[in-house]
Amino acid sequence: MTKKDYYNILGISKSAKEREIKKAYKRLAMKYHPDRNQGDKNAELKFKEIKEAYEILSNHEKREAYDEYGHSAFEQGNMNNGGFSSTFTSTTDFSDIFGDVFGDIFGNNSKKQASKKGSDLKYNIELTLEEAVKGINKKIRIPILQTCDTCLGKGLKPGTKIQKCSTCNGNGQIHLRKGFFTVQQSCPSCNGKGSFIKEPCISCNGHGRKEKYKTLSIKIPPGIDTGDKIRLVNEGEAGEYGAPKGDLYIQIQVKQHQIFQREKNNLFCEIPINFAMAALGGEVEVPTLDNKIKLKIPKETQTGKLFRIRNKGVKSIRLGTYGDLLCKVIVETPVNLNIKQKNIIKELGNSFNGLKGNKNSPKSKRFFDGVKKFFDDLTK
Repeated sequence: MTKKDYYNILGISKSAKEREIKKAYKRLAMKYHPDRNQGDKNAELKFKEIKEAYEILSNHEKREAYDEYGHSAFEQGNMNNGGFSSTFTSTTDFSDIFGDVFGDIFGNNSKKQASKKGSDLKYNIELTLEEAVKGINKKIRIPILQTCDTCLGKGLKPGTKIQKCSTCNGNGQIHLRKGFFTVQQSCPSCNGKGSFIKEPCISCNGHGRKEKYKTLSIKIPPGIDTGDKIRLVNEGEAGEYGAPKGDLYIQIQVKQHQIFQREKNNLFCEIPINFAMAALGGEVEVPTLDNKIKLKIPKETQTGKLFRIRNKGVKSIRLGTYGDLLCKVIVETPVNLNIKQKNIIKELGNSFNGLKGNKNSPKSKRFFDGVKKFFDDLTK
């Protein structure tokens, strides 16, 4: 089933600013929120669409991926396949839509401070141009904080229990009287957790996490380029005390190639030819990333001439179409000439009637005519 465009779902343009996106989301979320549409399945589905669109477009990196690759940026999504991926939640409190600041101001925030989600990680991977264009599976080994095997991420010594904080009575928040106002702040004894560990796990010192090395198999999709990122959901660091894991971002860097240069989905290369072929024409073999092809050089070809070979570039990740191969012809001046070759070239040069020959060197004639006119104008 074809997914709807995220911009259309929120009713905004593709150039919408962050404030416009947030405003559209709040308006639609209030209208279709399940709490206000009890039993209405259509409203529930609409709300899920709205929230999914907002989670993508309100995140700078996800929005860039969506603008570049569309929904395919997130279709490969599971934690092991190496594709762009994302996860969405289908429920949202009204306090999540408008923020928890009101609860903090008026002192009635009933939520305890949640355990902190694990940190996102970034891993830089370098590819050859061939690997980036054709795709490849890569194995990487990374240091990472993983859940402690002894306490299963709880930070507790096995057989013991977490202790309720007596300072805040397990609420994680305390209230301080300041003049006419009551100010709510995190409990200093438990740092807002509402509890504390009396007997920590010896293996992880009560942190619930230990540093280990992990090996992952990364699927690099064909057509990826320098600056692209691959997101692996839940492959980041483990969260504190059993909280969700962070994500792992694979940052792509493509090595410089000895023959080709890449610009988006097009490839460029320079093809040197001798001046005899440039003057008389001929054929030259041109490399591609798969094989060699013959390129016909017409007679009287000038240096710098650009030849376009269709569909011999890079396949687009999003569109599935191929870019082109652009070959720039460079007419090479001969070196290490013997006596016979020098005499032949000298005789050829004399037949041109010098640099100003209008028949064989039209560009030279136009140039020198222009120079003459320039100096004539100066002396008037």
